[in-house]
Amino acid sequence: MADIVTLDGEKIDFEDGMTATEFFAGRKDVIAIRLNGAPADLDRELQPGDTVEPILISEPDGLDILRHSCAHVVAQAVQELYPGTKLGIGPYITDGFYYDFQVEEPFTPEDLKAIEKKAQRIVKEGQTFHRVVVDEEDAIRREASEPFKLELIQDKGKGAEGASVEVGGSELTVYENRNRKGEVVWQDLCRGPHLPSTKLIGNGFAVTRASAAYWRGDQDNASLQRVYGTAWASKDDLKAYQERIAEAERRDHRRLGAELDLFSFPDELGSGLPVLHPKGGVIKREMENYVRARHIEEGFEYVGTPHISKEALYYTSGHLPYYGENMFPAMQVDEQRDENGEIVKQGQPYRLKAMNCPMHNLIYRSRGRSYRDLPLRLFEFGTVYRNEASGVVHGLTRVRALTQDDSHSYVAVEDAASEIKHLLNFMLSLLRDFGLDDFYLELSTRDAEGKKANKFIGSDEQWEEATRTLEEVARATGLELVPDPGGAAFYGPKISVQARDAIGRTWQMSTVQLDFNQPERFDLEYQAADGSRKRPVMIHSAKFGSIERFLGVLTEHYAGAFPVWLSPVQAVLVPVADEFVPYVEEIAQKLKAHGIRVEIDDSTDRFPKKIRNASKSKVPYTLIAGGEDRDAEAVSFRFRDGSQENGVPVEQAVERIVEAIRTKAQV
Repeated sequence: MADIVTLDGEKIDFEDGMTATEFFAGRKDVIAIRLNGAPADLDRELQPGDTVEPILISEPDGLDILRHSCAHVVAQAVQELYPGTKLGIGPYITDGFYYDFQVEEPFTPEDLKAIEKKAQRIVKEGQTFHRVVVDEEDAIRREASEPFKLELIQDKGKGAEGASVEVGGSELTVYENRNRKGEVVWQDLCRGPHLPSTKLIGNGFAVTRASAAYWRGDQDNASLQRVYGTAWASKDDLKAYQERIAEAERRDHRRLGAELDLFSFPDELGSGLPVLHPKGGVIKREMENYVRARHIEEGFEYVGTPHISKEALYYTSGHLPYYGENMFPAMQVDEQRDENGEIVKQGQPYRLKAMNCPMHNLIYRSRGRSYRDLPLRLFEFGTVYRNEASGVVHGLTRVRALTQDDSHSYVAVEDAASEIKHLLNFMLSLLRDFGLDDFYLELSTRDAEGKKANKFIGSDEQWEEATRTLEEVARATGLELVPDPGGAAFYGPKISVQARDAIGRTWQMSTVQLDFNQPERFDLEYQAADGSRKRPVMIHSAKFGSIERFLGVLTEHYAGAFPVWLSPVQAVLVPVADEFVPYVEEIAQKLKAHGIRVEIDDSTDRFPKKIRNASKSKVPYTLIAGGEDRDAEAVSFRFRDGSQENGVPVEQAVERIVEAIRTKAQV
């Protein structure tokens, strides 16, 4: 190989000890390099034949490096403020970073302020990050007072959430933070890369919150304190992010649910078990009615299944043991005792269902099937129960009782691709009907060799065929397709539709899964045209994921201001004075005759208060009537944005609202 290196597309004669630092010295936005395609420190010593490209602080890889470097600064700040604190790990995450610590007392809001202030001082000092390659003996010596780091060194970080930033690859490295005198003031076991200097962090970072965490994500291990932060390329980017977070908080469905009287989370029921109030029930009913009708239009047949069954069913399906940790414990049913309390008939274990597919398989198997029956499409709103850990339960978006718009298509192998295409088009059109239209797809495949490899069933050939089919159909949509290695269900790969909401956040919505395993485990067959017996394939699909979660997402997407067709109350009628109550009651009857959901504010509140109340309730239309309106058989429209249109004839007003409902308009 010639003694050259390629720096940002330019071929340079190689020299011993050369780095990219000098080459990019005039580029303040270059904070690291891609060395032969992999991120590396700017001052990494180069070898003949190396290819080097710049990493900018504003690009995704650059932001990851910035955030991980900031995590180190925060960790240094914590140890300087609280001597004796033990270090866990500190990876970058979406929009930020975290670092885990073992401390005597949980961090308070005042502690977090002090940590941020100390970190700011370290940033201003302009400490430099220096990569040092060490052997295991040296690493153990350096980390002698850090028990969690020693554990990572000894087992090479295997099985620790986020540990890839610390240990991995072919060598151990430590990063030393040195002051302007070149003295080592702090160090951490880390793979890197890092910024050249803490000064590059600037004032575009913030410490945001703290929470409890377990070492290696295992509740049997030590309890730690996790400090979260965010870091951006500039202060302006940080402010924009903070504004997005503030807007997300304003849209929090839990707060809006209480304000709009949609749903609640009673402690008496338990974590992850919400109740829908009458107004939330209206939205749920509209969602279900529409989706039920759409399923029937798309060739599905509506079925119903119980919420509980014998445990053995889930061994047949494979959910036990592969999904057992997400199912509620078994209960003993059918036990009989005599008058003395002695058992005369042993009970048997039953389970709350965590999915609907095993029962749909029983419906398929209930009689002989022919190729003429295929595709057989079964659908239900099936409520399932999942034993989610208390730490992940979150409002409506992660619950323990959820109602799936769950469907299963049974098709011939050769028709699988066309059915998946049909389902994807159905899913996307349905989401668009609810106002979501910015999508990409994610392809979840099995973990063939990693720590989760034993959680998947079926042959390699089945998985390869299923994955290939899903990928081909997904790419044919023209949407971006993002890989998700290891994210498949235990029985087959899946495509999930990722939808972006009004403020750019991504939510996993619809899923479609191709399953060769369940038909085999339930011995599902059909008679082919030639008289032979063949096995169908099964395609699982959920359009919302769950009604509860989708309601939560829609609440945040619309900030509680639902389109007219979904709004619990579509119009509020406000008389200017009591004498106009009979007139607005007449208008209300005309609206109700068209199925429009109407309320009349005939309270004793003053008129301006009534208008404010209507605005706070986020009702699409506030219809005001006074003397001129009554005389003209008209009404005045007031909209959510505060604008108003006076003197609209009543019949025209009714038509406008009916049309807005029909077209699923947002007003």
